[in-house]
Amino acid sequence: MRNSLVIAFSITTCFIAFVISKIFISILLYKRWRRKHAIHEEGYTGGKMVIFRSSILKSLTSDMLLKKTQKLNNKDIIGSGGYGVVYELKLNDSAAFAVKRLNRGTAERDNGFERELEAMADIKHRNIVTLHGYYTAPHYNLLIYELMPNGSLDTLLHGRSMNKKVLDWPTRHRIAVGAARGISYLHHDCIPHIIHRDIKSSNILLDQNMEARVSDFGLATLMEPNKTHVSTIVAGTFGYLAPEYFDTGRATVKGDVYSFGVVLLELLTGKKPSDETFMEEGTKLVTWVKAVVRENKEDFVLDSRLESCPMQEVNKVFNIAMMCLELDPLKRPTMAEVVNLLEKTQTDKLVIVTSS
Repeated sequence: MRNSLVIAFSITTCFIAFVISKIFISILLYKRWRRKHAIHEEGYTGGKMVIFRSSILKSLTSDMLLKKTQKLNNKDIIGSGGYGVVYELKLNDSAAFAVKRLNRGTAERDNGFERELEAMADIKHRNIVTLHGYYTAPHYNLLIYELMPNGSLDTLLHGRSMNKKVLDWPTRHRIAVGAARGISYLHHDCIPHIIHRDIKSSNILLDQNMEARVSDFGLATLMEPNKTHVSTIVAGTFGYLAPEYFDTGRATVKGDVYSFGVVLLELLTGKKPSDETFMEEGTKLVTWVKAVVRENKEDFVLDSRLESCPMQEVNKVFNIAMMCLELDPLKRPTMAEVVNLLEKTQTDKLVIVTSS
């Protein structure tokens, strides 16, 4: 009797597992079908325009978008970097996009472009910049993103404009949490997982509500779920790269954690990793802050533009940054843990900080 029950239970368990697997496969196939039918692709002489259909682009034709992109000039430039120039593309009074132009020329860059598309096409997250489409041509490629009206964290923290907006502490904390959530999504929720490899303040953009959006996957590397690293040539931005990267050439999620730790220091101190003061003194932002934190003098390096902030909360964020910046990658938290830690730091008590 007992053996019969065991056999019946085993059969039932196998049947349930079979049904669940079929449902899972059906969901994947449906998502693939929906994605295929949500993409509009149009071939042109020497090029191809691909649009990922959304509510924003439902009435937009490929011809219209192509004509607009071909009229972009230097007056439309809103940014530039090692991987291309970014233009603002206005379709009408209510629709505008950011268009990143990547010059073709090497197989490595073209592979990076395709990798970026693969990584970005399916990503929908409130803290990730949305890719709306792309255009390929013999001599260049274009990526069409949603436009972030408040620019980058780098510009707001370090821009030279006299009218630049000073970020208060609640805004900085919200930016830190949002950026951490975006990176955590790439590391833990995307299949395959994604290592960003170039996390820095200029790749953290801000929408109309000052919510952080992680951008620029030109250097992104996809990582299979059963792997912990990807071997690559050294790429990224000096000042943000984890120390072990120079020795191993391996891009890891813990390398991204280190880079995010540097971004936290920027938010806390208002200083760039490549600040001239550090260059003159033969040190760097990370070394400078670590020495101060060891002596519990965080207020000494806190951005003087922060007139009032909860010091208990600030000190906790300093400590989270130090955890991210551990020399041993194994001692660094995951980005999911960083999100959890940052979300727990908020306090209600304000302490007035006076700059010396």
